[in-house]
Amino acid sequence: MTGERMQRRGRLRVLLGAAPGVGKTYEMLAEGRRLHDEGRDVVIAIVETHEREATLAQTVGLPEVARRIDSHRGVELSELDLDAVIARAPEIALVDELAHTNIPGSQHSKRWQDVEVLLDAGIDVITTVNVQHIESLNAVVEKITGIAQQETIPDAVVRAADEIEVVDLAPQSLRDRLSAGLVYPAERIDAALSNYFRLGNLTALRELALLWLADEVDSALRSYRADHGIEGTWQARERVVVALTGGPEGETLLRRGARIAARSAGGVLLAVHVSAQDGLRNDSPGALTAQRTLVESLGGSYHQIVGNDIPETLVEFAQSVDATQVVIGVSRRGRLMTALTGPGIGAEIIRHSGDIDVHIVTHAAAGGRASLPKITGGALGWRRQVLGFAVALAFGPLLSWLMFTFRSPESITAEVLAYQLLVVVVALIGGLRPAVFAAVLSGITLDFLFVAPQFTITIAHPLHVLALALYVTIAILVSIIVDQAARRARTAKRATAEAELLAAVAGNVLRGDNAVLALVSRTREAFGLSGVRLLDADGEVLARDGEPLRDGRAITVPVGSGDAPRAMLELHGGPLDGPARRLLDAIVAQLSAAIEHTDLRATAREAVTLAETDQVRSALLSALSHDLRRPLASAVAAIGGLRGAGALSAADRDELLATADESLGTLSTLITDLLDVSRVQAGVLAVSATRMDAAGSILAAIDELSFGPSDVELALDPSLPPLQADPVLLQRVLVNVLANAHRHSPDGRQVIVSTSRLGARAEIRIIDRGEGVPANRRDSMFQPFQRYGDTDNTTGLGLGLALSRGFTEGMGGSLTPEDTPGGGLTMVISLPLAAEQSDTEEAQQ
Repeated sequence: MTGERMQRRGRLRVLLGAAPGVGKTYEMLAEGRRLHDEGRDVVIAIVETHEREATLAQTVGLPEVARRIDSHRGVELSELDLDAVIARAPEIALVDELAHTNIPGSQHSKRWQDVEVLLDAGIDVITTVNVQHIESLNAVVEKITGIAQQETIPDAVVRAADEIEVVDLAPQSLRDRLSAGLVYPAERIDAALSNYFRLGNLTALRELALLWLADEVDSALRSYRADHGIEGTWQARERVVVALTGGPEGETLLRRGARIAARSAGGVLLAVHVSAQDGLRNDSPGALTAQRTLVESLGGSYHQIVGNDIPETLVEFAQSVDATQVVIGVSRRGRLMTALTGPGIGAEIIRHSGDIDVHIVTHAAAGGRASLPKITGGALGWRRQVLGFAVALAFGPLLSWLMFTFRSPESITAEVLAYQLLVVVVALIGGLRPAVFAAVLSGITLDFLFVAPQFTITIAHPLHVLALALYVTIAILVSIIVDQAARRARTAKRATAEAELLAAVAGNVLRGDNAVLALVSRTREAFGLSGVRLLDADGEVLARDGEPLRDGRAITVPVGSGDAPRAMLELHGGPLDGPARRLLDAIVAQLSAAIEHTDLRATAREAVTLAETDQVRSALLSALSHDLRRPLASAVAAIGGLRGAGALSAADRDELLATADESLGTLSTLITDLLDVSRVQAGVLAVSATRMDAAGSILAAIDELSFGPSDVELALDPSLPPLQADPVLLQRVLVNVLANAHRHSPDGRQVIVSTSRLGARAEIRIIDRGEGVPANRRDSMFQPFQRYGDTDNTTGLGLGLALSRGFTEGMGGSLTPEDTPGGGLTMVISLPLAAEQSDTEEAQQ
């Protein structure tokens, strides 16, 4: 090993695949051949060809380090010889299956640990790994495929690679390769296509691999920008940051942000909530929890950060994650508050955002639209009235100073009109009270400053009294008109809110299950109450929202008509006016309908259950009256013949005995099936699971049915490990399913029985070429007393498949039907493998 080799760590190149068979090993060997042809020192440290001819061909001509042979439990196994590779000191080593588990007693438990040693020795490594083995994706892959991977590799190991390359292959192309026998042996193809290698599974795994690699590229990009001091945003892909305040508008903002992110492939959604360092800001933990759940369901991530300067903190976070867009809600402050305190957070975020686009989104929660507007009291709010008084007090003296400064004997008309204009403006702003105040104040000012005798409030001429009265009257009329307009606007606004509320209430009733709870919650929000409870006739709480008052004071409203209402609605938090009472009546009517709808649904479910029970009872009576009567009648007749006829020949006596024996045997079998199905339905099935061989049970079932080579074709996997199952129950399952498949197979067509392994489970597939069963009839196949497709009714009680599924599930397995390619039905018996096998044996499969 040269001094130069010792000075550096080797480079790691990872070929990442979405699934077995995409060509990772082939690509690794092809790259090794290319480098070898260029004169580089390349060796095969370890390669798993799985006897694929194309892969084997790529190894020809490449030097290979001999494997280490160890014995484990009497079986000789080969592994990577780490010491031999280091002693050989190649420039590049090809190491297949990075996530592989080494056999017990090896220097390291995992192959990726061996690769770390090679890298530390200065040897470059090219390796392969499938996405299902990456530790952070293991749970996701299990949800997609239903198979838990036993071998995983830490994400940090793969992310530390100098190069990561996805070996991509379209899902249908991979299935075509599998069907052509280029991936697995022929006996494993059907099982693989029907399970792990489903088109949907492969598509999801492919997308998972590409997204994981996209995250890795993203991390590399951020590292590059940090190393080179690049502070600007590179918009390689959309990253949308949604700012949450804890208010009800959060859901609207999140859905808008998700739509923006979805417009570009690979868009990322991030939700962020800025909390104050002193913790005094009014956040809503409940709303934030719900919004966190929502953003995760939308495929995004939730972040909570601390900072007193919200705009600056938010922009710093957006820049740290390379955000391209920020979504914020429109301010809930009014115009006056905006004028007094400045433009607000939105303007500050826009000013600091730089290259980041900012979306300001309107929402229903702006302005407090969740509750109904009040129409009692003054039409104009106290803020507008205060503003009206302020305008009168501020502009009255200013106007008087201007008019007095530029007065003349002929300017009295202009002075009166100027004061009249001030009164009209005050009326428009503040309504009746400020307008009357301004009118009286301006009238006194006119008399004091401009009407002779000046600087007194004495009125010398009677016409001046009339003019002053008219002046005040006009001001009052104008203010009344403004007040009525405001009142009508508020009434219209309330009517709109009531219509929206009633529409939402009707929608809640139509949606069904959660209508009662939604109505209670909507009632509390609409009337601004502290709490609402719905109690049944016994005082039990059916639904609640908010907290009731501690003193127990509440408005109680009966729900339902008649002397005995269905429930009582308690409203805590304040009195209701007349319009609110009318609206409450409408809500109570909808609430009564929702309760009645819920009761009807419960009654309907009970009726369905009773109908199903009655159907089973009718089927049982029919079976007892026919299937049990026939062998019973035959046995009784045979025994009666034996008892009453003493002159029977030996042959006749033997025939009657055989008939009685056969009939009683049939009767015993039927009774046993009835008892077994009752135990299965009661959940008291006795199971004695043990380590056993699947092939032995299959052959025993075939012998019991007296099937010959013309009836059954076997395709058993000789390397299938032992099962964990009850031998007696498994044989009964196999007998029932085999007999059923043989009965429905066309004449001259064999029933195929195959075995294979899928993860930690074994699958026994019994395949017929009959007419098959439509998808909508498959559930009914496993109901007791069903004889799908039978033309006689002499084959039993119709309990075979029901018992088979019950026995299989009792052993921890499953029995599922599938379509046979080319026509027919395939019954798949899936059972767990025995737990005693070693991890190394699992790794070799």
